Amino acid sequence: MTLLNNFLASLPFMNAERADEVISSFWPMLEAAIDKTIPLAVISFFAGVAIALIVALIRIVEKPNLGMRLLQILCRIYVSTIRGTPMLVQIFIIFYGLPEVGIKLDPFPTAIIAFSINIGAYASETIRAAILSIPKGQWEASYSIGMNYYQTFTRTIMTQALRVSVPPLANTFISNVKDTSLASLVLVTEMFRVAQNITAENYEFIMIYSEAALIYWCICLILSFAQDRLEQRLSRHLKA
Repeated sequence: MTLLNNFLASLPFMNAERADEVISSFWPMLEAAIDKTIPLAVISFFAGVAIALIVALIRIVEKPNLGMRLLQILCRIYVSTIRGTPMLVQIFIIFYGLPEVGIKLDPFPTAIIAFSINIGAYASETIRAAILSIPKGQWEASYSIGMNYYQTFTRTIMTQALRVSVPPLANTFISNVKDTSLASLVLVTEMFRVAQNITAENYEFIMIYSEAALIYWCICLILSFAQDRLEQRLSRHLKA
């Protein structure tokens, strides 16, 4: 630790006191990232993908009956509304607006709901496009060997659509990790909120926020590496 202190203190615009601030701030921010930022990103992403899959499946139904048409209209309105409004506004409506109608949520559930709804709207378009990109000949070929609709969809269409949708969905997840910083505005003690609390005490804004940015960057680098490995594995699986 002394070597690290000395190294940081030797950098331009740094001194021993500032080096101590940087080192002492690192662990609280990293702990907040592990305890709040990453769980928030993971939970909201998978919940959002579940919403997206339902919305996408509703929207691709051909020759819908009246009830399905109404659902499709509602899904289009949902996607248009979420994609057409800032996520910050959506978070504020849930956290500050819902209590006016008797629904009060804690900060962490508020963030999960807001991020899940947002991801669901964007990811539904990704999944829908991936499913529609599969040639109709794949449906016909599956039917010709005796598969029913469910078997064709799960075994043939979705396996191919999964490979198409993995890169954009992985990018969505990485973006979601960074977007969790917005949860600090509704008092979720994730990493950026901790960084704000630290700067409120020591006023070292550029150093602490740069340190937070570095942690975000490292997390995203790890996720990008995992994304590349997943894409390679899916490619080998489909070729096999």
